Amino acid sequence: MRRRQDGKIVLIDFGAVKESMTVNAQGQTSATVAIGTPGYMPSEQADGQPKLCSDVHAVGMLGIYALTGIQPHQISKNPTDGEVIWRNQTKVSDRLADILNKMVSYHFRDRYPTAAEVLQALTPPPPSTPSRRRVIQTVGLMGAGFGLAIIKERLLSGSKDNSLPTQSTGKTTKSPTTPTSSVTQSPVSQNRLQTFKFDVVTVDAKGKPAQTSKGEAKYFVENLGNGVTLEMVKIPGGTFTMGSPVEEAERRDDEGPQHQVTIPGFFMGKYEVTQAQYQTITGKNPSYFQGETRPVEQVSWNDAVEFCQKLSQNTGRTYRLPSEAEWEYACRAGTKTPFYFGETITTDLVNYNGNYPYSSASKGEYRNETTTVGRFPPNSFGLYDMHGNTWEWCIDTYHNNYYEAPKDGSAWLSSNDNDYRYRLLRGGSWHELVRFCRSAFRSTNVRVDSFTDVGFRVVAVAVA
Repeated sequence: MRRRQDGKIVLIDFGAVKESMTVNAQGQTSATVAIGTPGYMPSEQADGQPKLCSDVHAVGMLGIYALTGIQPHQISKNPTDGEVIWRNQTKVSDRLADILNKMVSYHFRDRYPTAAEVLQALTPPPPSTPSRRRVIQTVGLMGAGFGLAIIKERLLSGSKDNSLPTQSTGKTTKSPTTPTSSVTQSPVSQNRLQTFKFDVVTVDAKGKPAQTSKGEAKYFVENLGNGVTLEMVKIPGGTFTMGSPVEEAERRDDEGPQHQVTIPGFFMGKYEVTQAQYQTITGKNPSYFQGETRPVEQVSWNDAVEFCQKLSQNTGRTYRLPSEAEWEYACRAGTKTPFYFGETITTDLVNYNGNYPYSSASKGEYRNETTTVGRFPPNSFGLYDMHGNTWEWCIDTYHNNYYEAPKDGSAWLSSNDNDYRYRLLRGGSWHELVRFCRSAFRSTNVRVDSFTDVGFRVVAVAVA
């Protein structure tokens, strides 16, 4: 969006499709050069095959940007169908949301074919059939009508949503450096370890509890100050099979090939990092769903690494994000099924979008928000919420298979790392379909992105 010398506002991407398109002898449109701005232009335009409705996509993304404050290239997309995920970032009327969703549909056949039809959807129909000249004029007026609709939504949405874009959503953060040896290492002695007991639940293929067993684990408590503590559970070393078998329902190719990984022992956060813990260490709480014992969210990978650095400095012990292998090993806790509960899960056990069950389970609740950490049963290592609630950052950069993955549990990093390299996310979230919560499922975001369903948990390096 730019202002001309005469003071008029113009959308610089609008019309780019028309300018780049040619017509062949059969009257079909084609293009060989992708013209447009990344994030605004849809997939067919980026592939050099724009449609007239590709411009509609650009305007729709501008509207979402105006409502959420998140730049289009930083907005999450559903990895299975490519649809834009933005409704959880702000409050908006169902009518305008439906219009925007149709404008930015992944497939061009699902969008409004012309700008005139968008304007018609935004405003009441005219009393009589408009002339051809008036239809052409509506294209120029669409930006004004669309802008008024957005402004109205912002005014009616309330102070909470007006402040949302200024929180950590989609922000760019300063890249933290790797923790150095300046931290004086404080190994955890055995006499500091305590033991806690818990119930381990296993379900059948329908998600019904089939067995409950007793479990126990050792842990230590880190005092963060102001009455806030961090519980770190001892994870025993071992060897496991990482990835999913080809027959696992709804698996993806990047979950293979399965391979053996040997993990040294370490300590891992009993829960996702809470808002109280994050506030105590950083002095900030970027979370949208407020609550001291809820997981912190709207934190980028950079934010999470910076938290680990400050936590290390405050405690004299090295804390960091888990490697992807450590995370999956800790999540599985000796299981080989899609979930540590068994072949499926339900919303009685995990916070996820219960509208879409897995395997033979029934539909469940969609809470549409985070829940207090530790609300649901743990796995057999004594870790809570490894499935659902919030995605959890891992330290690794993303690779689309495991052919050259480390077999010692270390992080798999790329040599050409930068702020726009994709980092791993694990565990699924309150917002996601159940298949994304599987132990083997891998998701990604660039390290500077932050969303209302992304958090993290920490590991402690020193084990004595």
